[in-house]
Amino acid sequence: MVIAATPIRSSERLVRELDWNLLRTFIVLAESRSVTEAAQKLRLAQPTVSTALKRLENRLGKKLIDRSPGHYRLTDVGDLIYREAVDIQGSIFRLTTLMRDVTDDVRGHVKIAVASHVVCPVFDDALSHFHAKYPKATLSVDVHTSRDAIAAVAERSASFAICLVRDRNPKLEYSRLYREFFGLFCGPPHPLFGRNGLKRRDLAGYASVSFETDRLHDVLKPVTLMRAEADLGEHVIGTSSHLEEVRRMIIAGLGIGPLPLHVAQRDVEAGQLWHLPPYDKMPEIDVHVVWNARAKLNRAEESLLHEILSRIKSTPIEERTYG
Repeated sequence: MVIAATPIRSSERLVRELDWNLLRTFIVLAESRSVTEAAQKLRLAQPTVSTALKRLENRLGKKLIDRSPGHYRLTDVGDLIYREAVDIQGSIFRLTTLMRDVTDDVRGHVKIAVASHVVCPVFDDALSHFHAKYPKATLSVDVHTSRDAIAAVAERSASFAICLVRDRNPKLEYSRLYREFFGLFCGPPHPLFGRNGLKRRDLAGYASVSFETDRLHDVLKPVTLMRAEADLGEHVIGTSSHLEEVRRMIIAGLGIGPLPLHVAQRDVEAGQLWHLPPYDKMPEIDVHVVWNARAKLNRAEESLLHEILSRIKSTPIEERTYG
């Protein structure tokens, strides 16, 4: 009598024999638009990448990417394998950090993904207190779009994120860090700079600059509506995902643009920016701390996240509202 291999034994064999490098290559393939693009990112020859994909598909017994003429997309199985591979990659990336943390002292590395316009005294105070208490811990703060910051947390390549939130991932945790208000501003070269008594209608037709996420379907939708109500011209001169670059374009006179009021205040006082209508009912934007409760954090990460969340809990939202 022939006994077929059980699913458990097949799974164990897959775990033993599967090459992690194949999964790493597949992640890049899934995030690319072609095998050629993936090969360029990996700095490998295209045939090498194609062979790796074929080996993985043969090992799993499933087609992972539809590469028929005119198509390049993940199959349903490919999408499932991609999401699991990203989780595995995040865990592997964290091994070195976790091993560095095997000590009586709180040390280790904290990698924070932030949106470009995070200006928050509560966060600054938490960083200062954390460093004073745990001087052997290290930090890196990487600036991303809010979407990419959240993706980094989901993939476990960032300890936590501080960013804007549109659609909530049910696998992640969220806590509002602060609230800010946006206004419209222009720079010294602009015809409206320095003019008092302006009305919203005075802005009609002028060119603008803004953030890449200033769209009706994105995180800065309230800012998009404010610009639309001001009847600014359809011609958007420049966009950026970084606040400093939007600020630079406004000051240079490229167009009218939005900035958080508390961030722009210093430039207004220095004569580099001029606040334009509307002066009331300005859009409010909430900035959140986002973390992955399923991720294994080192002690430094746990300590800093706890410090921030404790300050959020103990500080009324009125004191965390800037504008």
